[in-house]
Amino acid sequence: MHVNNSSTEKESLTKRKSALGIRLFFIYLICYAGFVLIGVFQYELLAVQVLGGLNLALAYGIGLIVFAVILGVVYNYYCTKYEDEVEAEQTNEEGGAV
Repeated sequence: MHVNNSSTEKESLTKRKSALGIRLFFIYLICYAGFVLIGVFQYELLAVQVLGGLNLALAYGIGLIVFAVILGVVYNYYCTKYEDEVEAEQTNEEGGAV
């Protein structure tokens, strides 16, 4: 488990992770809004066969679920990377002080 000793470092890390989460949320929101807008204004389009017998509604819905999982993996990757960077900086600072 990563432990931050400095509240400033913890605050900075939290801000970076929050900013990333917000960006990814809005990316997903735009994709989801596209699905909703098609359903509201062009609902006939959702019945069109697009992939191996699946209609657009199912293909888009499954795509949204898969995309959400991918965004979760991306978020986890970058948050871990950010934490590792802070940990490496702390290790370098401690090593230089000795």
